[in-house]
Amino acid sequence: MSAVYLLLLLVPTISAQTFRFGACPTPKVQSNFSLQLYLDKWYEIEKLPASFARGQCIEANYSVRKDGTIRVLNSQVLGGKREFIEGTAVVPDRQEPAKLGVSFSYFTPYGPYWVLETNYTNYTIVYSCTDILRIFHVYYAWILARSPSLPPETVHYAKQLLTDKGIDISKMTPTYQSCGNI
Repeated sequence: MSAVYLLLLLVPTISAQTFRFGACPTPKVQSNFSLQLYLDKWYEIEKLPASFARGQCIEANYSVRKDGTIRVLNSQVLGGKREFIEGTAVVPDRQEPAKLGVSFSYFTPYGPYWVLETNYTNYTIVYSCTDILRIFHVYYAWILARSPSLPPETVHYAKQLLTDKGIDISKMTPTYQSCGNI
């Protein structure tokens, strides 16, 4: 199968994602990352487009399971109803605990979930990138917070950090976070 044919097959899949030609950038991640401090609820403040997160009031909640894996419970409000999806995160290399792998299906491999920076109490900046035959890469970035909003200067700081690490954020959009009790 030619690379051009493969690209044509993948266009519907990647059209709701962000992609660029070439290999993934490999930015440095949070040093001395503490998974225990990272656990609990995070609200999505801004993100690059993702087909799996098109709703509003998007949240992620992380907790440790008895088997040592991390339970990932994501939710979003879509069509007036809150929807949930549960996944699993692992730390593949204990030497780099800020580089997690996340999967939402038994049939898919773990995708990268890299914590570039966090202060654990207010914000976190997350990046994910997957190479496709080293021809192009599909990537995501999120700015998350412990509350449904962040001060504009913190959002600006997060965007600048992503840009400084070589990540194109030109398609980044804010996530609406005022859904009441839904």
